Amino acid sequence: MTRKLFITAAVFIATASAAAAGETEKEAAIYPDGTYMFAQRDTCELFLDVYNPAPGSITALDGNEKPTIIFMFGGGFIEGRRDDPFYTPWYKKMTDNGYRVIAIDYRLGLKGTDKVGIAQVNALDHAIHIAVEDLFSATRYIADNAEELDIDPSNIVISGSSAGAITVMQAEYELCNGTGYAEILPEGFRYAGVMSFAGGILSRNGGLKYKEAPAPTLMLHGTDDKLVNYRQIRFFNLGFFGSSKIAARFARSGYSYNILRFEGCGHEIASIMDDSTAYQFAFLETNVMSGEKYIVDTSINDPSIEKTGSQSRKELYGGR
Repeated sequence: MTRKLFITAAVFIATASAAAAGETEKEAAIYPDGTYMFAQRDTCELFLDVYNPAPGSITALDGNEKPTIIFMFGGGFIEGRRDDPFYTPWYKKMTDNGYRVIAIDYRLGLKGTDKVGIAQVNALDHAIHIAVEDLFSATRYIADNAEELDIDPSNIVISGSSAGAITVMQAEYELCNGTGYAEILPEGFRYAGVMSFAGGILSRNGGLKYKEAPAPTLMLHGTDDKLVNYRQIRFFNLGFFGSSKIAARFARSGYSYNILRFEGCGHEIASIMDDSTAYQFAFLETNVMSGEKYIVDTSINDPSIEKTGSQSRKELYGGR
């Protein structure tokens, strides 16, 4: 059954209040339950951190187990790390609510570069696709060690912020189209869902085309995002497609998706993950766990969100 919800909303995305800020570091701290090397490249070793559901948390809903969530950090393919303290509040919220989070490394294909955009397409393409390769390698490691990690390989959601969001959207696109990048995955493997915090897809073959229906997908994006374009950039067969264009493609094809369009916001939407968990939980419980095709297309005009106009990771994440 397909249900559609088109909303124009003025909603409150909770930000850290003075009271919340008073929480002690000890209370807010979260540490991985295990760290594993999942790949060794010529230049580096890649690790993943497993954060299991918090003791006593609810790990199932109506008989459906909550999925494991693979997370990929942001940083423009230039910088960032899986254990950045900026992300740990989100890890804690997810695990406190019964979800397992696996934060992974990936190679930074633009490290040492000041700025790369669509004009430097070859460098950007390379950076995106080696990150996709590393995500697929991590996924294969998890699938091969599922019993030890107590993970159901058929119940994995991929998520990411900024560059990480581009990577997970691109990975699902490659998987749906059966490209060579996905060959490392087990035969017939599919992700259970995708969550993108300001992501997009790069295509060198014209418009977006899916040979197979993508997994249920949640997209959060600022309508004025200049760093990861919200709409699209096209030049003949070359295109970078942001959340708005992807959502239009999903709508035409009847795919399962939620999109939250933050009116007048820029790339700062990539950094409010732990303040938008209510939307994430609703998507995970309805579209992923229950398998219901619940379409949400929401425009959010929220004055409580500080419109920073940030176009760099240091501006967004305080120089971390």
